[in-house]
Amino acid sequence: MNQIAPPPAALPTPTSLRGATQAAAARGEPLVVMTTLTGCPYCAIVRNSYLLPMRRDGLLVAVQLDVMDRTGNVQGFDGQLSTPADLARAWKARFTPTVLFFGPDGRELAERLVGIAVPDFYGEYLEARLREARQALKGDKPR
Repeated sequence: MNQIAPPPAALPTPTSLRGATQAAAARGEPLVVMTTLTGCPYCAIVRNSYLLPMRRDGLLVAVQLDVMDRTGNVQGFDGQLSTPADLARAWKARFTPTVLFFGPDGRELAERLVGIAVPDFYGEYLEARLREARQALKGDKPR
């Protein structure tokens, strides 16, 4: 019997970072951006075990950008069109996954999470960064 495999789980790719951060901020949330690479097993762990479940439960607003995508058009925080690859390079997000936390002005609100060295503690690291970003978004603790 032939079965069609479900598509791989993925976070959406934004068409506008400016719009996505403004929508997230209206909910009192930072925009969580994961830089990813097709076939990256560590990206799959972060996406499938942490970001997607939290997004489905309404606990965060998360998107992804593929660091090798040189064809997609994404409106940056400054309103200019760019590719996901160029944005990742401009942010100096050299490793995948890198998880960044942005406010509506395009400013990073918390320390980024680079890689996944200790999967057992990743959830706690992510929660700590989200708390920091939410506080900064409220103006309690600017970075």
